[in-house]
Amino acid sequence: MGTLRGISDPWEVYERETSSSSSCDAGQNACTQEELKLKHLLLLRDAFTRHTTSDRGSRRSWRGARKKGGGERGMSLEEFQKALSAVIGPDSQSGWLERVFNEIDVSCDGYVEWEDLCSYLLQQCRERDHTSRPRGALLDTEPLIKHCSHNKQEPTICVVAVPHPPPLRYISVSKRGLLTVWNNRLQVLKTLELAGDPAEQGVNRRMFRGWTTDAVYLPKVHKVAIATSSRDIHFVDVSTASCFEDIHLFGFPNVPTSLCYWHDIKSPGGRSLLLWGDEKGGIHLLWFLQLQNGLFESPFTEDNVPQRIYMQDIGDHSRLVSYQHIPTVHQEPINRIIFEPHTDLIMTSSGSDASSVVIMHVSLRRKPYVWRINKGVTCFDFSRSLNLLVTGGLDPAVKLWNCFMTARPVAVLHGHGTTVLDVVIYQPLGQVLSYSKDAELRVWDISSNRCLRTVHLQFPCLQPGRAPEHGNFPFLLVAPPFLSQTPPHILVSCRDYLARLRLEKGGRGEEQGEGGRGGGRQCHGAPLSCAIYNPTLKQVIAGCDDSSVSVWDVETGRLHLKITSAHGEEEITCMALDSSHRRLITGARNGTIKVWNLLNGLNLHKLEPVTLSDVTGVICLHDNQLLAVGWSQQVAQYDIKGAKDVFVRADMSWKSGQQHRADILVVDHCPALGVIATGSHDGEVIVWTLDTQRPLVRLRRATHSLTTPPVDALLFLQRRGGDKHWRNTPILLSSQAGGIYWWSITGHTHTHGQFYAPGGEKECVLGLTSDQENNILVTGDTAGCVQVWDISQYALCITQEPSPSHPPLLQSWRAHEGAIVSVEVLVYTERLFFLSGSVDGTSRVWTGEGGHVGSFGQEPQWSLVDPAPHHTSRDQVNNLAEEEKEEREKKIESESDPSQSSEVTGQTSDLFSGGPGSPEEWIYEGPVEEAPTPENQTGPVGTEESPAPCHAQHIRLYGGIQRKMAVRRERRQVFGDINVNKLFPIGGLCTPFQALAVQDCQQVFLPEDLPMSPWMQRQTLSCVSEAGLSSLQLSINSSEQEQEAT
Repeated sequence: MGTLRGISDPWEVYERETSSSSSCDAGQNACTQEELKLKHLLLLRDAFTRHTTSDRGSRRSWRGARKKGGGERGMSLEEFQKALSAVIGPDSQSGWLERVFNEIDVSCDGYVEWEDLCSYLLQQCRERDHTSRPRGALLDTEPLIKHCSHNKQEPTICVVAVPHPPPLRYISVSKRGLLTVWNNRLQVLKTLELAGDPAEQGVNRRMFRGWTTDAVYLPKVHKVAIATSSRDIHFVDVSTASCFEDIHLFGFPNVPTSLCYWHDIKSPGGRSLLLWGDEKGGIHLLWFLQLQNGLFESPFTEDNVPQRIYMQDIGDHSRLVSYQHIPTVHQEPINRIIFEPHTDLIMTSSGSDASSVVIMHVSLRRKPYVWRINKGVTCFDFSRSLNLLVTGGLDPAVKLWNCFMTARPVAVLHGHGTTVLDVVIYQPLGQVLSYSKDAELRVWDISSNRCLRTVHLQFPCLQPGRAPEHGNFPFLLVAPPFLSQTPPHILVSCRDYLARLRLEKGGRGEEQGEGGRGGGRQCHGAPLSCAIYNPTLKQVIAGCDDSSVSVWDVETGRLHLKITSAHGEEEITCMALDSSHRRLITGARNGTIKVWNLLNGLNLHKLEPVTLSDVTGVICLHDNQLLAVGWSQQVAQYDIKGAKDVFVRADMSWKSGQQHRADILVVDHCPALGVIATGSHDGEVIVWTLDTQRPLVRLRRATHSLTTPPVDALLFLQRRGGDKHWRNTPILLSSQAGGIYWWSITGHTHTHGQFYAPGGEKECVLGLTSDQENNILVTGDTAGCVQVWDISQYALCITQEPSPSHPPLLQSWRAHEGAIVSVEVLVYTERLFFLSGSVDGTSRVWTGEGGHVGSFGQEPQWSLVDPAPHHTSRDQVNNLAEEEKEEREKKIESESDPSQSSEVTGQTSDLFSGGPGSPEEWIYEGPVEEAPTPENQTGPVGTEESPAPCHAQHIRLYGGIQRKMAVRRERRQVFGDINVNKLFPIGGLCTPFQALAVQDCQQVFLPEDLPMSPWMQRQTLSCVSEAGLSSLQLSINSSEQEQEAT
């Protein structure tokens, strides 16, 4: 787990991630810059300059921390509304003006200045320009690069994709005729070498001695055609996993240099066409008339050798084949050939200045279009839907042409420094990908003619000052409609290396679940990681694993704001609100922390990451001082109060330093007592005082087992902590392995109560919250159930022994199909509601009685002012969920392989935990007790529903989550290059140096006849067995040493 402290550029992690984008509700008011013109800005500047106030002294003291006296003073909301109304007219809505004021007031102190308004308008223009700018098609910053050792350092001429039989395979063709079959993860499956000319004499007559020039896949007949410098084409059968050479067509007059194949998708039994261009500039057309009967006439033979067909005898196959030759289309070899079936056009290119690109009709009845381009063309691509021709050549510029305008290009894209080897049009996004000889890949936007992205592919074969060797066709684009079910990607070859890069899907909209009332809708499109309620703006904020943030209006369930790629592609792990509740702080899996404006979705600040590992908790103190914890096992501090810079440095001067010995998972804050609590993976809870930044008390649950379950949630009872009469009672709650433990942090620091909250066994409580008066406790478990407990009188009497009984259970119901990660209590119009968010992709609102109000994103929307028309009983919700489960179960049974399905059992924690606790003066070691379970606690605890359904029914829904948990466990066990599973198991503490020095223990067997030293013989010591070795005195005292020396 590498730290970023001390690195010259700790902000590099932000530069590598995908840029975020936000979208507000379309029903909101018009954008500010659309309302304000230049003349309005000049009048506003004069209004700010002339601005005076009668209470100047109080204003100066209010703004003293921000302005240090003198200068322009800000306007309040009332003054700003008055000034703006005078500029743009009295018809402006007060609600719109208040919203603009709140968006400008980033510091949230109630005043705005002229600089604030200018900064806001500039940032809004930048955001508008960013959202209008298309995103580059490439998704990968570091592509998957594999070495083809079978090529023997020969370059790969081209790569073809073979979708049949599934799954997808790639076949790379080397210059010397070696075929390598890869799977979709670029793992070698097998190799095949082209057969040589049987007419040759000698031992090596079966060895291929030519050079390959191109290859193409023939879909309907499942063959790969490979052209070579021996003036022939080899047809390799790929219909099965065992590829073999099937047909050898030889005896061409010239060397084929470029291939193209077309077949009619709508008519599988219709004609197909194989085209190739040769070294003399000619074009050859080979029509296959009856594909169902094969490519050529096939005589019966028992020899297991390829069928050899002499090109001069092609007339013998006239029933199945028709041949046509168009000579001397170019003066130089043809390097690209494309057939356009809708208009029967043949497009070819060459390096000739006189005929760089030629477009001609297959019937030759129309005059061809000829492009004369300086230095010729090395590659081109054509898009019929865009009516666009893209060329690249020795001139390091990519040129866009209208396919019927040969005089001048539509646009010239400059950026490459060397020869452009290949170009391809990616139609779903309207972009062009180009690749040059120096292994530089560029993405261009066709509409704006701008370079969206540049990637320098770091192939291991690259050497400074030397251009790497490439094949004739380094690009392979795999995208719809060629393969509709495969994510689009591109393969790039450089000498004997292959690189695979993923591409953005085109036309992707927001993922929406199916309509319907109640259960089962996946409103967010991805599993939720956290959800919080904003009582000031009356909004619910949900963070998802796909790095998106959704802000919903709690009154209606309408989507107010959507932030996509908030942290690139990293999943969001925690969220918090600032003191004004108008800014959102998010933490991600890669250690990044960002601050957002909740009114417009702008990214205000990027906080310096401490490590590249998970940020698991962020809290905001009263003066906008942030504390962040995570797998770094440290407490990082940030000051965003009045911060003007986008990047905010981390303050690692926490006085106590690193006290936790395992990853910190949760954190909570009690402002009344001035303390925070952190819980780690080894089950330890540390309560810190903010004044001294030192531990106040350490808490740990006693257990029979050697390991303690991790702390899943922490909760301070704020009402009890703020009342001096109840401060000695339990005010801190921790959740571990489903048990809720009540701790007092003053007086007698031990558990005063404990009970098992989930209804089923081996479940955990991840959601824990209470109301403002601490009368009820709400828990959400991994089985998807919500429990509401009456804690108004629980654990108020201070006793030496913890109470094993549980508080009265008021409500319990099945709220979600997946684990609940967040629960919140909200009060709206003096009515009590509950909020729940789950990994099943839904966040829902419930009444105080457990009735379902709605799921965010559903249609129709609801109204919390009168929730009765939208109220759904939890029985109806569960019935709908059960129906969806049955449909999904039937679908899984019909589509999935029973041998691959497996039942996922309850979660287990086998992760490495730290050593024993700190010194005893800090640790509470209570009596040894059993963890609370439904069997050993007093009174029945359960839900109204049946136990959690079998997880095997949700293999597809939660398979990704299970894999993600496994990856997290593996990441947690590996610190840098040291695997903690291989540490020496003796001792509680271990440093990295010890881990590197300790070797694996092996059992040693002593020989029967042990060698005897002269000293042992003089002492009449003898040993002939392993058992007798323990009774020998093998040490030499000082007197004996002196005698031995003499």
